[in-house]
Amino acid sequence: MTEHTPRLDHVVLWVRDPVAAAGFYTEAVGLEAVRLAEYAAGEAPFPSVRVNDETILDLMPPAMAERMTMLPGAPESAGHPVNHVCLSLPGAGFEALLGRLRERSVPVSDVSYDSFGARGPARRSFYFRDPDGNVFEARHYD
Repeated sequence: MTEHTPRLDHVVLWVRDPVAAAGFYTEAVGLEAVRLAEYAAGEAPFPSVRVNDETILDLMPPAMAERMTMLPGAPESAGHPVNHVCLSLPGAGFEALLGRLRERSVPVSDVSYDSFGARGPARRSFYFRDPDGNVFEARHYD
């Protein structure tokens, strides 16, 4: 990638309890918490979890909606879900995520094969929901 290539920086997810959501994403999904201690101490408005070096998921409590004045209509978006977010993992990471979700009795869809994505057909993919109902797809290409 070059500096002129667009990249996904972050996705904001509406969650009822940001600390609990961070726990799900760190323990079940295997992501790293960002600003969790600062949020718990009242020093940050919300925590995040790191997907990779360039991308995070912001775990936004609905109470933040009233403070979203930068875009007309932004407060009304609170609680409106995104259809789904897709995580692309290497094969071993895909297997590890599936195992962690099953260990925690998180319902997952059947595994599908050759679904199209940003890098062409994915070898395998499946879907799951976080505790707030946000839908994720996990896939791998290798």
